[in-house]
Amino acid sequence: MMYPYLKALHIIFVVTWFAGLFYVPRLLIYIIEANSKPSSERLIIQTQLKIMLNRLWLAITWPSAIITLILGTIVTINGKWYSIIFTNGGIWFQLKIVLVILLYAYHFSLQYLINKTMDEHYPYSAQQIRYWNEIPTLLLFAIVALVVVKQWISFFWMLIGIIFLISLLVVAIRLYKKWRKNK
Repeated sequence: MMYPYLKALHIIFVVTWFAGLFYVPRLLIYIIEANSKPSSERLIIQTQLKIMLNRLWLAITWPSAIITLILGTIVTINGKWYSIIFTNGGIWFQLKIVLVILLYAYHFSLQYLINKTMDEHYPYSAQQIRYWNEIPTLLLFAIVALVVVKQWISFFWMLIGIIFLISLLVVAIRLYKKWRKNK
């Protein structure tokens, strides 16, 4: 009886978690780019962006990641999804779990970058963070495709689709860099 509501809440918290995963790298990029400003301007900009970053990370992104994990576990148990994991029809679920683990690894990598940023250490350029920012996009596409299509998915076409998406994202990032240079 509660299963559809739990599943709906799980999806809602996945969405809010992704909102944070998409926006945190943008804030990191803006903080890094502010280094090129005069010191008084840089201090004002970076202070405000760090406040925003901290609030987003601690008030939205982390709680959403935790609630997503809890609800995902409950939905897996209540929906008896664990029973298909080691069957031929459960390959999609195994792959989904691997991708979700990669998503949490990405989440922890952002925590590392945030910690470095708060200490005013910038191990990566704004351009490198732009590329890093596309990882959750790829994971989102792959996870949603797996969940919607399940055992009928063609892994070949999914791989082709992801390669195509990566190519589009790389081209878009390079065009954006070129556009900013010419601006």
